[in-house]
Amino acid sequence: MKLKATILIALFSISFLHAQTEPKDSTYIEGFLEGQKSGIARLVGVYGDQNYLADSVMVDEKGHFILKRKSPLKAGFYTLLLPALKNISFLIDTDDQIMQLNARLPDYTATMEVEGSLNTQMLYETNRFQVQQEPELNKLAETMRKFPPGSPEHTEAKAQQTKLIDERTAYLDGIYKRYPDLFFTKFKYAGQNPEFVEMRKPNGDIDTVGQLVAYREKMWDNVDFNDERLLYTPVISNKLKRYIKDLTPQRPDSIIKVSDALIRKVIPYPEYFKFFANWIALQYENTKTTVMDGEAVFVHVVQNFFTDELAFWDKPENLAALRKHVWEMEASLLGKKGPDVTASDMNGQPHSIYEKTAPIIVIFMYSPDCEHCQKEAAEIEAIYRKWKDKGVDFYGIAVNTNTEDWKQFSKEKGFTFTNVYDPSNRAIYAKYFVDITPELYVLNKDRILIAKNLHANQLEEVFERELKKLK
Repeated sequence: MKLKATILIALFSISFLHAQTEPKDSTYIEGFLEGQKSGIARLVGVYGDQNYLADSVMVDEKGHFILKRKSPLKAGFYTLLLPALKNISFLIDTDDQIMQLNARLPDYTATMEVEGSLNTQMLYETNRFQVQQEPELNKLAETMRKFPPGSPEHTEAKAQQTKLIDERTAYLDGIYKRYPDLFFTKFKYAGQNPEFVEMRKPNGDIDTVGQLVAYREKMWDNVDFNDERLLYTPVISNKLKRYIKDLTPQRPDSIIKVSDALIRKVIPYPEYFKFFANWIALQYENTKTTVMDGEAVFVHVVQNFFTDELAFWDKPENLAALRKHVWEMEASLLGKKGPDVTASDMNGQPHSIYEKTAPIIVIFMYSPDCEHCQKEAAEIEAIYRKWKDKGVDFYGIAVNTNTEDWKQFSKEKGFTFTNVYDPSNRAIYAKYFVDITPELYVLNKDRILIAKNLHANQLEEVFERELKKLK
């Protein structure tokens, strides 16, 4: 068996020597993965937070494959998805795509030997160094959770943790100094988190807000925005997600402040600007966010950055349509004065929101064909009857329907609150945005929008909070 393996590796080495005569502007990745099953392997690339199929290759029964291309792969991070749910990864630059890989099951990472590609070689060497440290770091973290700060056990564990982290920092610094211009260096350096600095208030308490802000402000210090290759690795999207979703309070005003500053920071770097603006906008699109009024972020980003001058990636007519879409949403953002609506009830009598005098008004937008509206209709009516004498009134607006279905639905559900319908849709256009019914908006005594995107079972909590303010 050993003789057979030696012969195979020797033949493999000969084929790789031949591969080194390939032009530098091509791809030639040859691998021998001992114990790997045969089948088709798919090469998956990364852009931002999306994966894409870059190529595929056949792996034979001996675990041998040759991925050969006349045109090089785009510089970035790639994963070869192998048969039987295994995979190996590469980090390659434009002129660093000719390599030989030797590894064996059960652990390809631990046994991987790389020849020809310094980027991929450093990827595996660094990974192995960090994997060796992880068990001890996990053990120390568990000790620190178990014992309170200041205890001998916690203090000792903290000292050991600091020592291991310092060793890792020294190891990485050594790589950075030896290979300052290597793609791997830019990749690894960009992926490092800022150093955490403990901050305290004048009274000695931990300043958690100050610590968070200071940590967040340093998040992008290690990223070279001139280097577009990093967008083709997981580093940028992971960092952006953490920066926006984990390190920023999920309130529209906080998200807008942090996002606006970051996007403006990368305007001089077109590809980063394109990715950041689109990613943040999509996260808070009205159908995709669970943050109350998260669409305020979407509106802000589109209005400020999806302009004809800045959004080079799209056509003017598409940008105009998108800006019109956010204009239709803008009037119904939280904190704005709720627009008045006047439309007719089932008797043909006009009614407006502002004619109501209750301190709290709920705007209930529904469609008779909507399954969720059918389920929540009875609950909405019950809540109205419970609260109508306590300072709450309802204004129902039927949408996406016709007069006959609207009247039939309203009678079946027994609506007793004001209930209107405008077949032309002019009464509500660009006032109260709705794309998924049912939609609930709540206005306070000053007719300011204070809640939206609610379920019926969340209304009473809002009523209690707002009515308490009036006492």
